[in-house]
Amino acid sequence: MFKLNLKIAWRNLWKNKGYTFINILGLSIGMASCILIFIFIRYQLSFDENFKNESRIYRVISGWTTPDNFFESAGTPRPLPAAMRNDFKQQFDKVAAIQASGGIIKVKDESGKERIKTSESVHYAEPDFFEILSFKWLDGNPRQSLSQPNTVVLSDEMADKLFGDWHRAVGKSINFQNKVDLKVTGIIEKTPDNSSFPLKVIISYKTYLNQARPESTNWGTVSSTSECYVLLKEGASIEDASKSLPQFITKYYKRDNVSKESHRFQQLRDIHYNADLGNFANKVMPKKELYGLAIIGAFLLLTACINFINLATAQAVSRGKEVGVRKVMGSLRRQLIVQFLTETLTITVISLLVGCVLTEVALPGMQSLFKDHISFSIIEHPIIFVFMVVLVLLVSFLAGFYPAMVMSGYSPALAIKNKITANTAGLSLRKILVVVQFAITIILIIGTLVILRQMSYMREKPLGFIPTAVALVDVPSDSMAFTRYHTLQDRINKIPGVLSTSYCDAAPSSDFNNQSNFNYNGTVKSTFQANTKTGDENYFKTFGLEIIAGKGLSKSDTLKDIVVNETMLKKLNVVNYNDAIGKSIRINGKTGNIIGVVKDFNNMSLHEPISPIVINSDKESYTTIAVKLDSKSILPAMRAIEKTWNTVLPEYVYESTFMDDKISEYYQTEKIMGTLFKVFAGVIIFISFIGLFGLISFVATQRTREVAIRKVLGASTLELVKMLNGSFLLMVFLANLVAWPLAYLFVAKWLATFTYRIDLNIWPFVFAMIISMVITLITVSIRSYKAAVANTIDALKYE
Repeated sequence: MFKLNLKIAWRNLWKNKGYTFINILGLSIGMASCILIFIFIRYQLSFDENFKNESRIYRVISGWTTPDNFFESAGTPRPLPAAMRNDFKQQFDKVAAIQASGGIIKVKDESGKERIKTSESVHYAEPDFFEILSFKWLDGNPRQSLSQPNTVVLSDEMADKLFGDWHRAVGKSINFQNKVDLKVTGIIEKTPDNSSFPLKVIISYKTYLNQARPESTNWGTVSSTSECYVLLKEGASIEDASKSLPQFITKYYKRDNVSKESHRFQQLRDIHYNADLGNFANKVMPKKELYGLAIIGAFLLLTACINFINLATAQAVSRGKEVGVRKVMGSLRRQLIVQFLTETLTITVISLLVGCVLTEVALPGMQSLFKDHISFSIIEHPIIFVFMVVLVLLVSFLAGFYPAMVMSGYSPALAIKNKITANTAGLSLRKILVVVQFAITIILIIGTLVILRQMSYMREKPLGFIPTAVALVDVPSDSMAFTRYHTLQDRINKIPGVLSTSYCDAAPSSDFNNQSNFNYNGTVKSTFQANTKTGDENYFKTFGLEIIAGKGLSKSDTLKDIVVNETMLKKLNVVNYNDAIGKSIRINGKTGNIIGVVKDFNNMSLHEPISPIVINSDKESYTTIAVKLDSKSILPAMRAIEKTWNTVLPEYVYESTFMDDKISEYYQTEKIMGTLFKVFAGVIIFISFIGLFGLISFVATQRTREVAIRKVLGASTLELVKMLNGSFLLMVFLANLVAWPLAYLFVAKWLATFTYRIDLNIWPFVFAMIISMVITLITVSIRSYKAAVANTIDALKYE
């Protein structure tokens, strides 16, 4: 029976090749989009899922509450892990610290000659860290391999890079930062791409403690790169552990601090989805973005299914006789339903096969967009095959069930007499579905327009400094390099195309932001924290910062003079900026005098407000030399800078980036969503309008005799086109009325995440209406014009 139904289905599909093509094209594009979205979401949800006991692993988060602000960091004070190990014995099996860093690694051959010199990210970790997170050890073990100072564990990939074969690495030595020789005591398997812990070089934590400055290991200093992880005891409750935190904080923190400290526990599986706290891999995908993608996928599928339903119910009139004859011959309604569903299933399976091809074609572009390895392999990931099976069944049911019910329910007598009308074929539902389809399309058009406008606004908004053509070159922060700082700067300044240079700890806008308490004018204790930045006397010139009172920093290697921004003085209730000149600020244990006020600039992304900022000189904190370049000479100047670096600092590795590239990284998620909205809005528009073209084609065919009679009675071609267009334009207009309030809720909520944003006005909504109406008018007019100019005699003979 199934074979017979399949043969009948194939004949019907072949008979109506045009409508079959439209259905397959729309469904295959929709299904390909859904598959792409599914495999991406599956990949994102797989992060950090392979660790043993992952449900009992937590990261300790630090928080600070001030009178006007609250902020959090993944960093913790460095004494915290030891204290928590002591005070939470009843709740935690293990507590461990891990510290992210980076530096130069050198490997020498047997003769002592330098063989490899490379700059790598490194992590200092306590042995317990590897008992909390279950990495696979190929050689050694965490308890022994990281228990002593000056020991290091490598990933097999890094060991292969440094020694040619990881099997030969254990027992060898590497030099780190031209300071210390580290003995390789273990090898771990390379972490997968879907991990928040891309560990390649892991140095024992005792090595870090031997090198750390005393002030960096107290309770008042927190670095976002210093994290703490805990393993909850089996049967213990994280809620009970959280209840002990206030007592823990009271025990170890000073009570007179301006900000009120707090801690909480973040579950391991939440780390990848929290954009505010980040992770070592710098790979974050908020769940709200995944939900958004899933909704877009559902919209795509729904749009394709609506196309199918509209065309199927439109074709139902022409298949009335077929249904009538089959019923007279004894076919039961359920048999007819099975036949029609078989046709739908056939189309869906063909669409899936075409969709798989389209997925393979589009996959490289999606990998490039997300900068992640996304695999379309049902062997590696059987869940993808399960999804495709469910997708076929779901689409077949959604797209085929209603048309099957309509056609199988015809009266045999009316069907054979050809008295089935469009109204009995579900005309009202078709209109509702067209409105829904275009409402979805219009929402995406409006969303795309608003996202693109906001992205354009962020690119064009003055930030208070000039980020273009500024190269940021990492510099080593050790005493051996300090002695050559001036030589390096002098030589770079002489390179043609270099306009100015400045040593600093970070650019004006950076994800490296330190917060500190301070005293103003010797007596006023701060009620908020200041964002601290360090730079030399050329800092303001190099970055194009504007001094609006006093002057910039003078030449100094230590904190002596201070420049503050407008926000700092506003929070201190200083109205006349000149009144602040000469006043003292004590910060980080040192005192300096305010000599200037800099115009406000955005020190973080446009998601965040401008912070109160203190800028001073401090040679020991410099990690970057910023180089302002002539935009016409960037390439030759950069080559000359690298050559100069290798001459002055041959022991170190040259690394550079551009400031505007760093700033653009702030908005990576927004750029991705903007691209997705453009692509998928285009896909939905395409699907909607090929469906509309198919529908108007069928309607025009059904009304062939009516059009011919109207022509005989004197109707003009324009009047006939207007007659066929009217109902479709009305449906698109109603779709706009439905879409506008829904789109407004979406874009208003999205824009609310930005401190600096565009004003939401009516123009994106009007433009979306114009686009939808114009495309509808063009699509419908092309087909209706063809019907209007058809030969009248042939049309009158049409049945």
